[in-house]
Amino acid sequence: MKEFAFLKMLDRFRKVFESFGCDYPVMRKIIQVKLTMDGRRVPTIMNRARARKQSDSSDSNAFLRSLWTYLIMGLILVPIVLINQNAMFSMSIATGILMFLVMTSMISDFSAVLLDIRDRFIIVTKPIDKRTINFARTLHIIYYLMLLTGALAGPSLIAALYAHGLLFFLVYVLEVVLLDLLILVITALLYLLILRFFDGERLKDVINYFQIILSFAVVIGYQLVGRSFSLINMHIEFHEASWQWFVPPFWFGAAFQWLESGKATAQTMGMALVALVIPLGLFFLYIRLMPSFEKQLQKLSAESSRTTSKRYGWMTLLMKLFTSRNQERHFFKFAFLMMARERDFKLKVYPSLGFSAIIPFIVILSPVWSQGIQVLSHGKWYLWIYMSGLVIPTVILMLRNSTQYGGSWVYLATPIKEYSAIYKGTIKAALMRLYLPVFLLQSIVFFILFGWQIIPDLIVVFLSMWLYAVITFRISRKALPFSEPYNLTQQADRWTILPLLFLILVFALVHFLFTFIPYGVDVYALVLLGVNWLVWKYSFRMNANSFRFNQ
Repeated sequence: MKEFAFLKMLDRFRKVFESFGCDYPVMRKIIQVKLTMDGRRVPTIMNRARARKQSDSSDSNAFLRSLWTYLIMGLILVPIVLINQNAMFSMSIATGILMFLVMTSMISDFSAVLLDIRDRFIIVTKPIDKRTINFARTLHIIYYLMLLTGALAGPSLIAALYAHGLLFFLVYVLEVVLLDLLILVITALLYLLILRFFDGERLKDVINYFQIILSFAVVIGYQLVGRSFSLINMHIEFHEASWQWFVPPFWFGAAFQWLESGKATAQTMGMALVALVIPLGLFFLYIRLMPSFEKQLQKLSAESSRTTSKRYGWMTLLMKLFTSRNQERHFFKFAFLMMARERDFKLKVYPSLGFSAIIPFIVILSPVWSQGIQVLSHGKWYLWIYMSGLVIPTVILMLRNSTQYGGSWVYLATPIKEYSAIYKGTIKAALMRLYLPVFLLQSIVFFILFGWQIIPDLIVVFLSMWLYAVITFRISRKALPFSEPYNLTQQADRWTILPLLFLILVFALVHFLFTFIPYGVDVYALVLLGVNWLVWKYSFRMNANSFRFNQ
């Protein structure tokens, strides 16, 4: 097996591990096997690459080949760290961004490492001390976390050394280490809490859902950080508040404020101390809870306790409202349930869904904070709800993919008379399951902000997005729903999205022009209703040779 540089580094600390009762040769061999097997795992950030590009060598680790991507992502921290006016400002934002990037990658790519249950079936059954196994697991996680953080924080660390000196650089390194410990423990304790009360299936769902939650959390966090600073005569001032104790980026920024000024308030010193004590304390708690964590991990290998007879009453209602033919209803239900159970589909679509849900609010929030809520009465700010449609191209393009694509032979085995029913039912299910909840949530908020007079505008937006979905389908490459593997992504698909995103602006512009015509929005709604009836009736007519079938 390959001799990893990480193992050579561990050899220098052999006596330290042995002093804790660890069987070092066995631990080293376990880690070596784990790192070798990890070469087969493809990280999420590279999951669009073709499979043939990922088979360079049997010992080649795809995560290591993806570090350059994380390195490029880390460049966004450089200009923030170079700000010289207020260390609390720059480093709170920098650590907040770094925390988000590391935690997102931790959940998307490191869950396979943190939740590795192979030890229980292969190693635990052998005469190996549990402390040795726990040390191997912890060091395996730290190895990848160290590489990830080094790539993300590396450019900003170099910038900090150049702009602020050696002491600032060393404090930054320490803060990054503490940040890693905090993220590792929070992620592990979250998983432990879920496994304590739920089954492994629920945990796997949470790993998918957590990305969209983070999308909301990071935006809210940035707004809280930004509201704590004000620009006065081009000078950045920080305003202390009690709620800042609950926002971890402020903990790590406090140490740099203390270092920069040479003196600090009680709150600054307290938050700097919290940044040191909390991560270390939680890490020791994680070590103590590791046996319990290992015990709960066996739920991942157990059968799901969910019943397959779970009813979707609202799905049936939507199916009856938006579909008319029997075959179309069958494929509506099939696609609806597939999107609910396909984890890889949710992993790839839900982050886009989260951003499309919050973009309209981000846009209108900035003028509201600077000029007050009365600014919304001037202009057509509600038209930003069109940004909710950003998720539609992603959804429709991803409807072709599935981890169970091998079962697509059922399309040929089933006596389907109308192939249009397959696509119409599937796309309607996608709009109902993914787009409609986002649109309704945004509509409620916009109704509260702008009043009843925007109801016709909301109807126009909804009808426009239905038309937009059909246009997306017609432009994109045709393939049967859920009939292709996820790694079968062509360059043409990526270029298809660009004009489709521009088309959303065209819809918004046309809507904007109709608002200047008396009863223009009402007339436009009737036009869209008729156009939708025509395109949904005739745009899906095709035969078996009109689509691509992969088997």
